[in-house]
Amino acid sequence: MEHVILLDAQGSPCGTQEKYEAHHAQTPLHLAFSCWLFNDKHQLLLTRRSLAKKAWPGVWTNSVCGHPQTGESFEEAITRRCKFEIGVNIADITPVFPEFSYRETDSSGIVENERCPVYAARQASDVIPNADEVMDYRWIALGDLAQALDAAPFLFSPWMLRQFSHLPARQLLTQFA
Repeated sequence: MEHVILLDAQGSPCGTQEKYEAHHAQTPLHLAFSCWLFNDKHQLLLTRRSLAKKAWPGVWTNSVCGHPQTGESFEEAITRRCKFEIGVNIADITPVFPEFSYRETDSSGIVENERCPVYAARQASDVIPNADEVMDYRWIALGDLAQALDAAPFLFSPWMLRQFSHLPARQLLTQFA
């Protein structure tokens, strides 16, 4: 079973908890990551979370998100989750917003409370989505994404909106693409 690495107020690891048990109305601060995956056409892989997901089901978001496991580097965790969620091998994992953290509550009352460094990576194989994780996906140019986020922000995950609205991160994502 996957777990989350719990963090104290200073951001230091202070324990672990099973992933699904950790996510509720009082979710403790824990470690996570977000990855924005780009293809050779400079497009972002946008994924729609499965309706089976506990938090934010059916919401469009960046390519892959997850939680590093004890003893696992962010690069190893991102590689593992990309393979598990969307069946993709990746290359060129690059940090774009290492200090990102957020706390948000979804419509069911479940809270995300994460220190969540953001990375970009390149697609190195075909997308084969895991239906338990991803119900749909699209490749999209960042300019088109900006228009979609402005027109219908409620369709997207709050962490994706915050990551993309952070100008230095957006600039790095644009350069990476």
